[in-house]
Amino acid sequence: MQQTTQPASEYVEFWNDTLAEKFDSFQDILMNGLSYHSRVPLERLEIEPGSRIVDVGCGWGDTAIELARRTGPRGEVLGLDCVEQFLEDALRRAAEADVDNVRFIAADVEHYPFEPEYDLCFSRFGMMFFEHPVVAMRNVHKALKPGGELMFIVWRDIEDNPWLGLPRQVVLDFLPPPGEDARTCGPGPFSMANPEVVTQQLEIAGFENIAFERNDGPVEVGDSVENAMRFQLALGPAGEVFREAGEEAERQRPEIEEALRQALAPFEQDGRIVMGSSSWTITARKPES
Repeated sequence: MQQTTQPASEYVEFWNDTLAEKFDSFQDILMNGLSYHSRVPLERLEIEPGSRIVDVGCGWGDTAIELARRTGPRGEVLGLDCVEQFLEDALRRAAEADVDNVRFIAADVEHYPFEPEYDLCFSRFGMMFFEHPVVAMRNVHKALKPGGELMFIVWRDIEDNPWLGLPRQVVLDFLPPPGEDARTCGPGPFSMANPEVVTQQLEIAGFENIAFERNDGPVEVGDSVENAMRFQLALGPAGEVFREAGEEAERQRPEIEEALRQALAPFEQDGRIVMGSSSWTITARKPES
């Protein structure tokens, strides 16, 4: 695994010093439970054998490895993520899968020194966390060959994602919303929910043929009510409210945990907690010239 030497932004530091451990603790939910939203678009994606692909915000490497298999031994995949801890797992996973045409670099995609050598840029739930979205899109645009394709997946509005919205509302019944000075992971999971805004961002960055496809489906957010409750208090909008409330949250933890258990219990299916979710699969192209 290579590393870049650019100074880390406040968001990148927060991912590495606070969120990485929390995400690792719930890796199975985040990588497998939410996989519906990458599996569906990836099944439809046509990849020419020998393609060069960059996976932005590749996390633990599962999509980068799948893309490497799809492009074949003559192709190459570069997985980028700002969290070094995630990429250690990605390297191990690639080795176990005997996939040797993928490499991983710890870097902030906004500043990575791309050359225009990639046929495709893919991102599953990575683009929406960039501190400066247009800057990141312009850099991705720089990475693509003329005519190259961008495909990325983002969450739609919180109202369309009860797996995140319902727990947040439960926690807000006990605690105040985060203040303006709250530490965050970036603009947030719903920052690219508005097609008009994202279309404008992509156009400013130089992309054309922009399209949005809605993808609604189930996500598994825990293998038990207890596991799902812990997941919600650690990550996502509910976890942010709880984390920022500090001592007051800890004081009310027993009551909040019980309220979450009751709210999540109706979604149990064969022991697993399965809830509704909705994403956009967004595609765009770099002009041929």
